[in-house]
Amino acid sequence: MNCWLIQTGEPVPVGIHTDDRLMRTGLIAQTLVEKGHAVRWWSSTFSHSRKEQMFERDTVIELQPGLAVHLLHGRAYNRNISLARIRNHRELARRFLMQVANLPPPDIIVCSLPTIELCDAATAFGAERGIPVVLDMRDMWPDIFADHFHPLLRPGIRAATWPLYRQARRACRRATAIIGITDEFVDWGIARTGRSRTDWDRTFPLAYPARVPGDLEIEAAGRFWDAQGVRAGDGIFQLCFAGTLGRQLDLDTVIEASRALEAIGVDHQMVICGTGERLAHYQLRAQELKSVLLPGWVGASQLHVLLRRSQAGLDPMPSRYDFLASINNKAIEYLSAGLPVISCPREGALHRFLQKEGCGESYAYGDVQGLARLVQALRGHPERLRKMADQAAKAYNACFVAEKVYAELEAHLQLIIARASRASG
Repeated sequence: MNCWLIQTGEPVPVGIHTDDRLMRTGLIAQTLVEKGHAVRWWSSTFSHSRKEQMFERDTVIELQPGLAVHLLHGRAYNRNISLARIRNHRELARRFLMQVANLPPPDIIVCSLPTIELCDAATAFGAERGIPVVLDMRDMWPDIFADHFHPLLRPGIRAATWPLYRQARRACRRATAIIGITDEFVDWGIARTGRSRTDWDRTFPLAYPARVPGDLEIEAAGRFWDAQGVRAGDGIFQLCFAGTLGRQLDLDTVIEASRALEAIGVDHQMVICGTGERLAHYQLRAQELKSVLLPGWVGASQLHVLLRRSQAGLDPMPSRYDFLASINNKAIEYLSAGLPVISCPREGALHRFLQKEGCGESYAYGDVQGLARLVQALRGHPERLRKMADQAAKAYNACFVAEKVYAELEAHLQLIIARASRASG
């Protein structure tokens, strides 16, 4: 199978991202190559997570035999919701259509939504060449755009982004199949197709690899955390967060809960890893707190060690429909380490999963005292915490092992190719 993967928002393991952990598309690419398939990963020269330009022109790099990454040049942008980012996506779609005209066509294309523009371009190319295109629903664009603005401005924002709604519907209708990270995301995509859901449309959750860093990497990561004061077995109740420090996740409540716990003498530590537009804000907010550590970006081996030195992982999502429909990467990373998840809000797909599997707890969005009480309760009941940790490991092994999830996706793509070939023949 010759497969094209299109995803521009994830780290690609080149340049400044060489040590970054692979996410969904990177793991899919790795799985396909390990099974003997050829993969071309279409991405961008602009690093979305770090807001840095990696290359100044279109660049093709062979990462390993069978896996090439094709980086399309797009302009820089500073904010995730901005006109500059929309212009970047339009440029990438134009460059994609220019580049594919000179390449042998693939057997199948898997394109993430977002970006809407690349989904529209990929499905147009697929329809013209008779190539099946699978759209992977990753974020509810453009529906969520208006939610970033004052309610009085939202009707105008929806009107201004109407072309994106049209493109999203057109791409979904042309797609051969819709997949997504939860059933809710698949259904959201199907609602834009004008058809009913079929067995071609399936849920493949976000997943995390079971690979362990080498001994030397783990030793170096251990020394890093020792120097930061995050030590194993020191009796401090350790909680961690790792992710982009943007405006969407509610880390203000986490910091204020730590302040409340510190004020009443509860021995604990919150380690908040990552970079982003809100890093300086959180550093200022937590500057007087001994119990909050903001070490910045950490690599895969450092995260591996941190998770195993922690007692719970924090996943403070907003109470918004797209987050309520998601079981996100953070929760799955925590579960992979046998780490109970403390999430918010107390509703949605992740909350229901944690309650069903007994591997975590949730608090109401913005509830500082609720989070503080939950941490205090877990700290005071180690047996309950151990049971939740056991359930976390079981839930991960049952649902989220990358090697299993993406092997099933590979088989599904093979089936789609076979069916599409029979239908065209």
